Amino acid sequence: MNIAIVGTGYVGLVSGTCFAEMGIDVTCVDVDEKKIQSLLEGRIPIYEPGLDKMVKKNVDAGRLHFTTSLPDIIDNVEVVFSAVGTPPDEDGSADLQYVLAVAKTFGEHIKKYTILVTKSTVPVGTAAKVKKAVQAELDRRGVDIPFDVASNPEFLKEGAAIKDFMSPDRVVIGTETEQAKKTIGRLYKPFLLRSDRMIFTDIPSAEMIKYAANSMLATRISFMNDIANLCELVGADVNMVRRGIGSDTRIGKKFLYPGCGYGGSCFPKDVKALIKTAEQNGYPMEVLRAVETVNERQKSILFDKLSRHFDGNLQGLTVAMWGLAFKPETDDMREAPALVLIDLLTRAGVNVKVYDPVAMHECRRRVGDKVTYCKDMYEAAVDADALMLVTEWNEFRVPSYAALERIMRGKVILDGRNIYDREEAADHGFTYYKIG
Repeated sequence: MNIAIVGTGYVGLVSGTCFAEMGIDVTCVDVDEKKIQSLLEGRIPIYEPGLDKMVKKNVDAGRLHFTTSLPDIIDNVEVVFSAVGTPPDEDGSADLQYVLAVAKTFGEHIKKYTILVTKSTVPVGTAAKVKKAVQAELDRRGVDIPFDVASNPEFLKEGAAIKDFMSPDRVVIGTETEQAKKTIGRLYKPFLLRSDRMIFTDIPSAEMIKYAANSMLATRISFMNDIANLCELVGADVNMVRRGIGSDTRIGKKFLYPGCGYGGSCFPKDVKALIKTAEQNGYPMEVLRAVETVNERQKSILFDKLSRHFDGNLQGLTVAMWGLAFKPETDDMREAPALVLIDLLTRAGVNVKVYDPVAMHECRRRVGDKVTYCKDMYEAAVDADALMLVTEWNEFRVPSYAALERIMRGKVILDGRNIYDREEAADHGFTYYKIG
């Protein structure tokens, strides 16, 4: 089977490469000529463990191709996946201009039955707009060519995307016809040989599933952050509370870890978009509004703790920041708590020294020379009055407290991910603050 994937961002490139790994002939399409040229030269524009090797393997095998022109290859494919960006508009709604542009191009150039599958995260009702856009182009051409639209939302976690795609816990496929259902189901069958986890739905339900899933996970995070903040006030230990409620099988243990806020390309954008979709339909999503409010407040919690410790006298202090990406195993800093903290600290007159295993270039692109970039975690800690752990990369998990004693000027650790032990830190003379 031959397919095309439009958009070589995170979702498109991972999806295309994994399909190629299963023997499917895949052409990835992007209008960005520089990006396509980089891919043709073997340079991967995103950081995802193992992706570079898999791309090279499938390019060398002749199964994975890159081009800037969908019209040039559309005659040779049975399915076109649309994986273009849907950035939030100023009002929080998803910007569908790129999704509809793909639909327009699709309608302009198909000559035989072809399926257009939306893989981008889009609001409920988008498939209807896509179908209308395709039909408008066919009508303009004066041709009657059969086609289908479908929805196939992605559920990839940055840092574990290849595993998620190759061994999915579910594949959601929203279709209108049996032919589309069979064709897309055939594409995913190699990934689900050991158990059938394909969920076939109507298209609006498939579109809603993605938003509902991300919003539920974001809700669990903000709920636990709210509980953690209350624990501090009443003298409870949030880690014990987390274990206690997580042992309830109705609740489970996942996404119950308090921290300094969620970020990334999905949760913030999708929560906003679902709130906006509800507004457009006359329904207020009160729970999600609270989720968003709690998360924005949580991003400044380490700054608030630092300010209280130093009685508000932060001018001239030096703070070491370990971790910049919104989560480990990615260089993604979209909506990252580190960005909020850097802004608050620098505006308060603090000298900020940063280190992240992979996100240094991305940080420099976003904040420029507002901070000092260091070659490793200990260089960042030299002469620091306080240390902030913002992203729980593995290399930060077992620090040498003896080394930190020697090189830091102050002895304050602010743990934004609750990965350190208070007693161990105290044994080395450090004042330790965690979340909850």
